Amino acid sequence: MIKRYFEIDNLLQNQKVLVIYGPRRVGKTTLLKNYLTGFPQKYKLDSGDNISVQHILSSQDFVLIKDYAQGYDLIAIDEAQQIKNIGMGLKILVDNNPNLKIIVTGSSSFDLSQKIGEPLTGRKRTITLYPFSQQELLAKYNKFELKEKLDEFLIFGSYPEVITTETRSEKIEVLNELVNSYLLKDILAIENIRGSKSLFDLLKLLAFQVGSQVSLNELSTQLKIDVKTVGRYIDILEKGFVIKRLSAFSRNLRNEVAKKSKYYFWDNGIRNAVILQFNQLKNRNDVGQLFENFMMLERIKYLSNNFIHTQSYFRRTYSGQEIDLIEEREGKLLAFEFKFSETASVRAPKDFLNEYIDSKFSVVNTKNYLDFIL
Repeated sequence: MIKRYFEIDNLLQNQKVLVIYGPRRVGKTTLLKNYLTGFPQKYKLDSGDNISVQHILSSQDFVLIKDYAQGYDLIAIDEAQQIKNIGMGLKILVDNNPNLKIIVTGSSSFDLSQKIGEPLTGRKRTITLYPFSQQELLAKYNKFELKEKLDEFLIFGSYPEVITTETRSEKIEVLNELVNSYLLKDILAIENIRGSKSLFDLLKLLAFQVGSQVSLNELSTQLKIDVKTVGRYIDILEKGFVIKRLSAFSRNLRNEVAKKSKYYFWDNGIRNAVILQFNQLKNRNDVGQLFENFMMLERIKYLSNNFIHTQSYFRRTYSGQEIDLIEEREGKLLAFEFKFSETASVRAPKDFLNEYIDSKFSVVNTKNYLDFIL
């Protein structure tokens, strides 16, 4: 058992709902059940798939909902996004049971967030559970072993089922199953999303453009669908924990380009499964992309695990100069360039450092990358 970084005990508060978001199959249910096995008081665990639970918590019937929770110290609802108007049901629970602890999980952020956002304003705390981070895997492997397994992480990612599977063929089978059976399940269930082929073709195009600026107009032309639909699909893929958008940095300087975005996959293994590419690194021409995708998302996991709040961007100038990642935190700018090769020559961006006096620039490569994400 690999322990997740979040401690539910430290996050639970009376009169606040703990909301655990995350992609499917990252271990939300396992995290919840493991916590409940050691919970010393009386609790109830239900599923949003249960029709009876759906009826009760969507009813807005104060008496019915109060009776449902009576006598319990904790109520846990798995897959809460399945419950209509779940936000109002949770609000009734919170407001009428001041000593009740509540945990809900959801695999679909766009769905669950729309249903709980307004009713639970000031009444919730949210965490996102991702595929295993290197911080979490440090409990299973030491730093030397993590570095030894870097190739595996770049190719197969770090979904729990992938990490706990031993053979290469089994890892590929798990990833293909994740992509084909789980990845788009929530997304394709949304009303008016019927173009599954267009959506998957879009994912493939984004997979090949990891680390590059993406033009929605070019995607629209290639897919033969209108640009508004492309934008809508990308937005849904973001909210469904498939891809992560990185915006361009700009302070209105004339030489900075700020119109396009970059897109990364939340997991390298999912990215490679989308394009059915599991070759070893020595036989690939996208190693730089894989390393950049890996570092970008591991950094996000690190910041999330440690509750470090920052704004993240990339930078590109009209002259072609690029910075892979810029973090803006406490009035300072931290700039990072990702290079798979330890010997790659990288020049510090003098124009950037001169323009932004408090900024710092670092190169992250396979020699020092663990210092960046642990």
